[in-house]
Amino acid sequence: MKFVIIGYDGPEGEAKRKIHRSAHLSNLEPLDRQGRVVLAGPLTDKAGSLLVLEFETQEEAEDFARHDPYTVHGVFERIEVHPFKQVLPKAP
Repeated sequence: MKFVIIGYDGPEGEAKRKIHRSAHLSNLEPLDRQGRVVLAGPLTDKAGSLLVLEFETQEEAEDFARHDPYTVHGVFERIEVHPFKQVLPKAP
């Protein structure tokens, strides 16, 4: 099942993002290799990041978001996790 994860940057998010970017991407790499990353990237208004990832359960998605380096190190001051149904483009 797909989940949207929105991480909202804290006041020092931009500076902390530069420090912890490598660890954040390393955390996503195993999911990417497994084909579970639909899309991921920063919001261009610098509000935070948007990820669409595949997990078995809501709890698994929330656990991933809570333990991501951006959350742990305070890049994100708040995260939201929502189940997501992709309509377009049609998923393979």
